[in-house]
Amino acid sequence: MSTSVKIKHIAVIILIITIKISNPLQGQTGMPEVLETGTIQEQMDYIQERTRIYDNFRAIREDMFQKIRNNSLDSLVNTKREIGSLTAEINNLNSEIDSLSALLEDTRSDRDLAIKNRDSIAFLGIPMNKTGYNFLVWIIIAALATLLVLGFLIFSKNRLVTSKTLQELEDLNQEFESYRISSREKREKLVMEHFNEVKRLKESN
Repeated sequence: MSTSVKIKHIAVIILIITIKISNPLQGQTGMPEVLETGTIQEQMDYIQERTRIYDNFRAIREDMFQKIRNNSLDSLVNTKREIGSLTAEINNLNSEIDSLSALLEDTRSDRDLAIKNRDSIAFLGIPMNKTGYNFLVWIIIAALATLLVLGFLIFSKNRLVTSKTLQELEDLNQEFESYRISSREKREKLVMEHFNEVKRLKESN
């Protein structure tokens, strides 16, 4: 057997050993259930617990990395869809609040007009005395004010949920970007180390 063939065989053996050492999950061909049904946090925790660190580098199976990547992207899409739904709901609530505010203003105008016409009070064409009219108007105002307050509370709650969701989305984007960059750098360094080792073996022979 020629020297060059021996060097190639040695290089292949070293490469296989390195891959086996740096990737302890290689023997697991199936996809863990947590990567299929778990949350993004559970998937990250699983990878952190089941992978080992060598020289500040963490080895992860390519199919698992792609699975987590796809799951993260799906989570982002779903979050954006929820944000869109919440935004539409907020817009609807704003429209309802505007309508209630306009209705309240109209009711107050009717009340002011009735006060000016004390002797001939009529509500929706129905004549009534001053006391009964004022009582009815204030009931309507109280009901509208209650609806307005409820609408504002719902709006505030939805705005808080939207703000929290946007922050979580931003945090998830940053976490994924950091993880992607770190994984790429680790892969590049591992390839370079393999290349240097093969080169060193060739030079030594």
